[in-house]
Amino acid sequence: MSRCRQKACNGCASAGDVSSRCRCSSDVITRYRARISGPLLDRIDLHVDVPRLPPSALRPDAPGGEPSADVAARVASARERQHARAGTLNAQLDQSATMRDCRLTPKDQALLERAIEALHLSARSMHRILRVARTIADLDGSDSIATPHLTEALGYRGAHAGPSPSA
Repeated sequence: MSRCRQKACNGCASAGDVSSRCRCSSDVITRYRARISGPLLDRIDLHVDVPRLPPSALRPDAPGGEPSADVAARVASARERQHARAGTLNAQLDQSATMRDCRLTPKDQALLERAIEALHLSARSMHRILRVARTIADLDGSDSIATPHLTEALGYRGAHAGPSPSA
């Protein structure tokens, strides 16, 4: 698995932060974010903004998240489902296996097509969205991709999608 990170903006790295400390213009932020090519972005499955935590969330008495053991069990179960269905993980599915194992209802197919158009996404992005949606459904213990699984997968693409400013 590959990971990459990009600051929110070139100058202060605070763009989008709730503190409103960023003073960079929207043009500067757009130009900085456009430095990563579209074909490279197409190859990244999950685009996730990770905001700075407020200090109160770091306190010892702050509410905890889901226990790691629970998450690990859910991931192991999802991986077993994937291997049982296709003999491999969803991320390794080729195009024909993706189309076979990542079927959508007609309503969800129309939703995906509208999103592809609105966000100016490529065919490669569409297949990645389908595989991510299938993985989300597997983590949810679902035999089929439902609308919430698809919309969550689309959400992982939407924030960084669209044509570059120079296009």
